[in-house]
Amino acid sequence: MHHCYRFCSLIFSHKAFSFSGYSSSCDHMKKKKGMRSGIDGVNAALSSDDILCEILLRVPPETVFSLIIVSKRWLHVICSSVFCQHYLRRWPLAFRMLGFFVCNNLYLGRGQNGVRRPRTEPAMPLLSTCKEGDDLKFSKTLKQFGYFIDSSNGLLLCGRHPKRYFVWNPITKQHYKIPKPRVYFEDLCMAFLAEDHPSVDMCYKVIRAKCDFSLDEEMKTVPIETFNSKTSTWNFSTLTCVPSLSLCPWSVATVVKGVVHWYAAQRNLAIYDPHNGERRLSSIKLPGSIDFEERVLGESFDGRLQYGWSCKSGLEIWVLEKEEAGHATTPSDDGYPNKGWNLRYRLNFKIMWKKNPTFMTKSCLRDKETQILSFLHRNSKSVCIRSGPDIFLLHLANQKVEAVLYNGRGSSISWDFSRVAPYFRPDWPHSSLCLPGKSMT
Repeated sequence: MHHCYRFCSLIFSHKAFSFSGYSSSCDHMKKKKGMRSGIDGVNAALSSDDILCEILLRVPPETVFSLIIVSKRWLHVICSSVFCQHYLRRWPLAFRMLGFFVCNNLYLGRGQNGVRRPRTEPAMPLLSTCKEGDDLKFSKTLKQFGYFIDSSNGLLLCGRHPKRYFVWNPITKQHYKIPKPRVYFEDLCMAFLAEDHPSVDMCYKVIRAKCDFSLDEEMKTVPIETFNSKTSTWNFSTLTCVPSLSLCPWSVATVVKGVVHWYAAQRNLAIYDPHNGERRLSSIKLPGSIDFEERVLGESFDGRLQYGWSCKSGLEIWVLEKEEAGHATTPSDDGYPNKGWNLRYRLNFKIMWKKNPTFMTKSCLRDKETQILSFLHRNSKSVCIRSGPDIFLLHLANQKVEAVLYNGRGSSISWDFSRVAPYFRPDWPHSSLCLPGKSMT
């Protein structure tokens, strides 16, 4: 209890929590009496969950996480979903990368005569980059859920199109089998939206959208089906859009602040906001060259959509303007192909490798092309690039690279046909005490 008293005394010494009775002019007896009242005040604070929460809300993450060892009660308070929601309104949530999930597009929606996955190849390969990733990679958990589809705020969406889908929470080790969709789509794209804070109760939405390339109508409709974990049901609806907008099949959306972004044909980006009440798909032209070889979407540090593309010579990073993110236009060729976008970085791969002579000496880099691989979580300063089986972290400002070591280099990965997605887990403590029906005793 002594270290609890010292911690709370430091908090109470702040101007928002001041004790009277500690004057230098007091005599010895008054000091003793003041100290006792101070201890009584700390004990009173520790016995009230409301006051304890108010204290902990003022403590930075690197400190508050270490306080879970004080007692079971403190552990329960800090790990509770209610405290988490209030805490994350003041402090940003940190994420840790566990590795890269590999999704081979050849196996998605495979027809009767499609490509079959060899039995020696795992359905959900994970290129782990840390011990926690290794534990996940070599556990039997991933074998139960089919193929990797997407992740959102630490939750994993897995399954086999078009009938079986699972959502798994690696923090609580809980999984949920989503009911069978009501509508069959031969070609589709998906979106996965999870709540922004870690929680014992998994709150999320899964969206399936039909991909149709018909151009006959003046204003066509796109059928979608949305699963809501709060109601455990699929709801069918349609979105309106211009005839020239066609979603790219078997793609996965990038979600920024609840807004869904899908790749569409002819270098368009389809945008759907489930919260604004408008049942429509708006769109905007993607910036940069049409001769790209790889392209990725992600969220910037300030909550904006960022787009990166690469070709043999180099890469570019663009950021969508805030006003365009909320009010996207329809596709147009008005002489401004990059309208609504700001160019943030442009670099040449040859110049980049010359600045990194340690890696330039490797023959594997000289013989293989460099490609953009993925963005990091809410990060605008670095991107992941790939050269052959080697993955690097590129710091865009100074063009310095560092190798990303991962477990799984010997895997038979069809890089040209695979989507490699980094997996980030929320860095938030969890306790089984917070599970329904559990008590602190």
